Amino acid sequence: MPANIRTAIIGFGVSGRVFHAPLLAANPDFEISMIATSNPERQQQAARAYPRAAIVPSYQEVLESAENLDLLVIGTPPPTHYEIARAALEHGLHVVVDKPFVVRSAQGEELIALAGQRGLTLTVYQNRRWDGDFLTVKQLMAEKTLGQVHSFESRFEWFKPEGMHSWKAKLTAQDGGGILYDLGTHLIDQAVELFGPVESIQSSLRALTEKATAEEDAHLVLNHHSGTQSRLTMSSLNASPGPRFQVAGNLGAYTSYGLDPQEPQLASGMGVEHDEYGRKPEENWGQLADNHGARPVPTLPGDYPQFYRALATCLHHAGPIPVDPQDSLSVLRLIESIHHDTANE
Repeated sequence: MPANIRTAIIGFGVSGRVFHAPLLAANPDFEISMIATSNPERQQQAARAYPRAAIVPSYQEVLESAENLDLLVIGTPPPTHYEIARAALEHGLHVVVDKPFVVRSAQGEELIALAGQRGLTLTVYQNRRWDGDFLTVKQLMAEKTLGQVHSFESRFEWFKPEGMHSWKAKLTAQDGGGILYDLGTHLIDQAVELFGPVESIQSSLRALTEKATAEEDAHLVLNHHSGTQSRLTMSSLNASPGPRFQVAGNLGAYTSYGLDPQEPQLASGMGVEHDEYGRKPEENWGQLADNHGARPVPTLPGDYPQFYRALATCLHHAGPIPVDPQDSLSVLRLIESIHHDTANE
């Protein structure tokens, strides 16, 4: 593996432009060598932002230069993930796939097996594992501050009465559309990361606008083998979101509001080296409540760059993979079971 991991980014929409390119550019272990996008305006944006990268219109042209690359980062719509990831692995490249990993779990199983056969690293960009409020919840649980957690509520809501945009407005659930494949892949992953395997699920899925092609509102109840119940709510039509997290245990409860700031910071051009990057202002910290009353708890800084730091260690020094694709596969299987049960109601 070269000192600089030669990287190609496939897709330069929000995923490639906001979530991947800035983090790769800020990490000295990586070199953005190529960017593929068929959109002329995005080609110009990519060329201005990363003048040393070759800008090409398709991933096939990237694969023609595979011998000069080490890593492929996939930030294209979900139906393309399997095809591109498989082709990249067959060309000997390590692969990062943005969530959702793939549309069908059988595809994920095939890709994991292929990566294993080729001795290549395959991982999924589950960046919300490094949201500051989620890291804070993990710390409170590690310190046993809340005691035995019996209930975990997680909400991710926004207000889009005009419906979804671009490819998200066209995909059905069969093709990876809908809020479960979008926000659900984050919320389910976080719940399983905290509380382990799921024993049973209850769900409610709804389309709320006339032009919806898949569910826009979902409420899930996950009963974990550990005894904790996770209640996950996601909606694209709520102008007054509830708490982002509400975690209740036998010693206390933690409640936080508002979304992690990293996405809007990256979208605005803030560099990860900025003092305010990933930090929630004190007035937006969550609250810990117990027998002594309620008090603010500092929200840990969010740290999306940790994904690529961990990946560099994995590729250079055989360190642990930042996200095991088997974890993302487990999330896909849960989503498939929810859609199956809903279709048969």
